[in-house]
Amino acid sequence: MKGKTRTAIVFLAAAVVACTPEGAEPALPQSDYALEEPEHFQRLALPEDNPLAIAGVELGRRLFYDPILSADSSLSCSSCHLQERAFTDGRAIAVGFAQRAGQRNSPTLANSAYLYKGLFWDGRAHTLEEQALQPVETPHELGHSWAAAERALRRHPLYPALFTEAFGITDTSELSRELAARAIAQFERTLISANARYDKVFLGKAKFTPSEKRGRDIFFDTTEDLPSGECSHCHTPPLFTDESYVNNGLDRADELEDFTDTGRGDATHQRFDNGRFRVPTLRNIALTAPYMHDGRFNTLEEVIEHYNSGGHYSENVDPKIKKLHLSERDKKDLLNFLLTLTDSTFVHNAAYANPFLQ
Repeated sequence: MKGKTRTAIVFLAAAVVACTPEGAEPALPQSDYALEEPEHFQRLALPEDNPLAIAGVELGRRLFYDPILSADSSLSCSSCHLQERAFTDGRAIAVGFAQRAGQRNSPTLANSAYLYKGLFWDGRAHTLEEQALQPVETPHELGHSWAAAERALRRHPLYPALFTEAFGITDTSELSRELAARAIAQFERTLISANARYDKVFLGKAKFTPSEKRGRDIFFDTTEDLPSGECSHCHTPPLFTDESYVNNGLDRADELEDFTDTGRGDATHQRFDNGRFRVPTLRNIALTAPYMHDGRFNTLEEVIEHYNSGGHYSENVDPKIKKLHLSERDKKDLLNFLLTLTDSTFVHNAAYANPFLQ
């Protein structure tokens, strides 16, 4: 029923380390984490080889916030993914180890458990486990090596016991980058945002103001009496992304090789993917400025104005990028609707917070 959440608990066989033959993979730990899935979202497809477990999620949360994974113990995953900013960092371009600037804006981690068409702006990682492995050894992120990080975790006074509890390892030497990535991925799968004003209206618990409702109609193109915002074709609910990769007309490119950042083309090596980037979620969009893959727009007003202008030419620009002819009132109402996607409970949820400060 609407208004309720369903609790997903997938029970798997508990790990029995003592019965595991030498050289064999340990049995999967029991999935005992009660994940509350929003009723108006699609059901999560949880990986069978990394079930959610209380010990695994808590280990992942510690690793997410622990600077032990960076080269000089000054940064953590949370340095670029701040809870109060819906797990973004407020910078146009992420800055990592030794103040090295990256190439792109830090995307939100909200609802990343639901993404199945690739992660990062270019989609180069296929799973959260694969994604969690990359920042440690990226020079402009944590700037470390996994071999050194593994050594640090193995000699830490607490982590060997936490990995044993989470994954049933029998020897410190089994503590590995793969298990660390599994733990971080478990924590990230719990970062579900579904309690915005929009959701309350959808579930019949609140009503839009006249301006918000008018903005919604522009967003979803629900009436011929208002101009089309062309928004919901890519930003589809409930996630407010269709997970596609598009060229949204940010830059003119007479040739597809002219893009400074080729985006999706980096991952696929397909010429026609140059200049395409993942369609980001609009949930908590008011908290995640600046905007676009390179953070070029500081405000939502600038974003709306870009789309209203019709963008710039390139061979593969999305056909939905065209002049919208929105009036000042239209733009204001559309903005007010976007503000209804802010989930304040998400950014104040103690279960997602830094465990070292609690």
